[in-house]
Amino acid sequence: MIVTTAQLFKHAYGKYAVGAYNINNAEQAMGLFQGCIDSQAPFIIQISKGARKYTDKHMLEAIIRSAGEIFPDAIFAVHLDHGDEQTCYDCIESGFYSSVMIDASHDPFDENVAITKRVVDAAHAKGLSVEAELGMLGGVEEDIQVDEGNACLTDPAEAEDFVKKTGCDSLACAIGTSHGAFKFKGKQSLHFEVLDQIKVRLPGFPLVMHGSSSVPKEEVDRINAAGGKIAGSMGVDVNEYLPAAKRGVTKVNIDTDGRLVWTRVHREFFHANPGDFDFRPPGKIFMAEYAKFIASRNVLLGSSGQLKDLRVSLGY
Repeated sequence: MIVTTAQLFKHAYGKYAVGAYNINNAEQAMGLFQGCIDSQAPFIIQISKGARKYTDKHMLEAIIRSAGEIFPDAIFAVHLDHGDEQTCYDCIESGFYSSVMIDASHDPFDENVAITKRVVDAAHAKGLSVEAELGMLGGVEEDIQVDEGNACLTDPAEAEDFVKKTGCDSLACAIGTSHGAFKFKGKQSLHFEVLDQIKVRLPGFPLVMHGSSSVPKEEVDRINAAGGKIAGSMGVDVNEYLPAAKRGVTKVNIDTDGRLVWTRVHREFFHANPGDFDFRPPGKIFMAEYAKFIASRNVLLGSSGQLKDLRVSLGY
């Protein structure tokens, strides 16, 4: 069942974070839905600009609708991830999305405000929520590329001003994470002090954590053992998810980890079976492995086991 992002945030705020997972194809959708049913967790399906171009935006929408029919007990929202202004308008007009993200964080503050406000006005007129971003995460993921020298943490005072001027419904904050598989060096951690300051200025306001994959060492090691060459990767400590949720982080974006599971399964399968060319056996393995991964992340986010209470709060 597709619900609004606002409904999920209202139930989750201060208690747990909703996992926001990117998908690109049927196998990811099936694994995601199965994992969330297994863990009894609500979730957000994220569709990026790249995913909309990979096959066709209508194909992804059809896959999601079908998965919703296959798993009728699932409760989820559909969200545009890192959209530009025109893509946001396209998704708003489609009638399919629960929310959109406008990412104008690379623009000067006043321009970011102006662009975000235009998208907010268009989205609110259709009953959709808007996620915006302030501060810039480093790293590389799809169309996003910010070198570490230009990455910057969100300023709490600017965050308060930005939300008041734009009317956005949630805010992606730069608190030390980065996109891709190479997030940290050494023993860096999330900047909880930034979250604390933002929460004081914006009490009850949903915050979003991007670039939050944990980049499991076991996955990377298995990929490399099967012929991969991923070196020096490090992600977010999964034990920091729930403390962040208690500080107002209501949505946690996880994409890279899913790609690592996909890569590990397929590299291992074809490495062990070099004469095979049928992609369906590893596809089935991936769906099962991804479901297990999703369920494990929902436990760490605190969203596991929340479906029953959420259903009651929604009046179902």
